Amino acid sequence: MRSYVVRCFCEPVEAVDAPDPVPTGTEVVVEVTRCGVCHSDLHLQEGFYELGGGRRLSLADRGVQLPLVMGHEVLGRVVAKGPGAALGDDAIGRDVLVYPWLGCGKCEICRRGEENCCPTSTSIGVFRPGGYADKCVVPHPRYLVDVSGIDPTLAATYACSGLTAYSALRKAPVDRDRDWLLILGAGGVGLSGLQIARALGHKRIALADIDPAKRELALAEGAHLVVDPRDPGALAEMQALQGGVAAAIDFVGAGETANFGIAAIRKAGTYVAVGLFGGDIQLSVPLLVLRAITLRGSYVGNLGELRELIALVKSGRVPPLPVEAVPMAQVNEALDRLRAGKVSGRLVLAR
Repeated sequence: MRSYVVRCFCEPVEAVDAPDPVPTGTEVVVEVTRCGVCHSDLHLQEGFYELGGGRRLSLADRGVQLPLVMGHEVLGRVVAKGPGAALGDDAIGRDVLVYPWLGCGKCEICRRGEENCCPTSTSIGVFRPGGYADKCVVPHPRYLVDVSGIDPTLAATYACSGLTAYSALRKAPVDRDRDWLLILGAGGVGLSGLQIARALGHKRIALADIDPAKRELALAEGAHLVVDPRDPGALAEMQALQGGVAAAIDFVGAGETANFGIAAIRKAGTYVAVGLFGGDIQLSVPLLVLRAITLRGSYVGNLGELRELIALVKSGRVPPLPVEAVPMAQVNEALDRLRAGKVSGRLVLAR
């Protein structure tokens, strides 16, 4: 089995050959046919998150161990199962999407179906080997999601960017017919958010991005209004919409986008931070009270939300995201393109 491994932070991934995994207990082995290349993989390769103010969060301090096989948007076919895996023999050969955001599986948070919020994360492609490989071991068949009827290159992206966008949208309390929703960032996750918001029935969607090509793409994908947040009149334009937007979802997560989004929401509005670009913000506590605004974070999503999203996609209401399949062996080139901002939509590794 060939894997593509991070041996040292800030270094290219390396191809490594090893024996095929043999599943034990409830484990299932998935032969990887697609794996998305995500911005969070860039952070994993670099070994840190930028916190702003010159501070960094070391991923080694969070428990990320090298060597690491990245890749959390894993799609493939079931090729083996352990003796305790509750799967029929007819499951062998079935194409599945892997839910990667695993917890300890034992705590109260996990038992209520929110493993993505477990304080003891065991996520695939972060704390256990992921999909930048020929095969990926999944600890239990409950994490396998049927995506039959969906293009596999597109389906792989729903495990993270699609799920992340869907979960964030669920945290934004807006009247979908009358309120304005602001999406910050038109990268892969932001475009997913735009398309899913349309599928959920949002009638008034504004989008902010500094890249004119991405703003044009957002208009083509159904945004009703686009702005360059660096434009001196952009914030006033947002504040003129019913006194501000009802909710702003920040798929960038930079200090600049956070400040823009918080300033753009109306009284009693909601700002949801999603992206991990890095930065910090300053808040006036009295204004937080007087504006009665809600600030919250949203981290990926849970298994139930992924199943809801896939059902929504299968209904035909979510238009396909622009995706490009590249050979698995070109993983370093794909990471470099993503880091340089030269990707419209999503890149997906294919075997």
